[in-house]
Amino acid sequence: MVEEQAGRVERGRGTGRRPGRPREERVAPAVLDAVVALVAERGVAQVTMDAVAQRAGVSKPAIYRRWPTKQDLIIAAAESRVGPLTVPDLGDFRAELRLVLESRARAYRAPGVDRLLAGVIGSAAEAGAARSAYAEYTFRVMAETRHILERGIARGDVRPDADVSAMATMVAAPLIFRLVGEMEAPDERLVDALVELLGRAVAVRP
Repeated sequence: MVEEQAGRVERGRGTGRRPGRPREERVAPAVLDAVVALVAERGVAQVTMDAVAQRAGVSKPAIYRRWPTKQDLIIAAAESRVGPLTVPDLGDFRAELRLVLESRARAYRAPGVDRLLAGVIGSAAEAGAARSAYAEYTFRVMAETRHILERGIARGDVRPDADVSAMATMVAAPLIFRLVGEMEAPDERLVDALVELLGRAVAVRP
């Protein structure tokens, strides 16, 4: 009897879970999906930890363990939809730039992302906001654009005097403004125009 009880204890330790407790791997996607849905329905200002917990079917402590503040949660939700990406070396800067722009435009067309990004931008300007957190998020999102520019310089098809930081901003900004400022989804025509304009700006001239 004692051995049988000990066996049950050991099996319980092996699972690392308590009965009825949500699986750890389910919490993050459920919470971030809930945030995106709530932002789409109500806007960032109306999203609360209580509402997120209820929509996701998890406890508030489970949320706070991962995201101590609402700001952390909103940024994580944005990054779950528009986060870092990887572009392979295609041997041509324009082709790589097109992949970046097409990937971003596709992500921006997903339901709820427009209001989510508008909320991220607006929240960054609020009193008491930790602006460094937003800056770090955008730095991560723009990392691959900087990488393909630097790779193009090393390869020789991007001008060596190109301002990598400024150009990365010029790649990111038009799609965001079309989505948030003009309230239109960025489409293939905009991507084509940006590839042409930005390609001309930094391409090595024959």
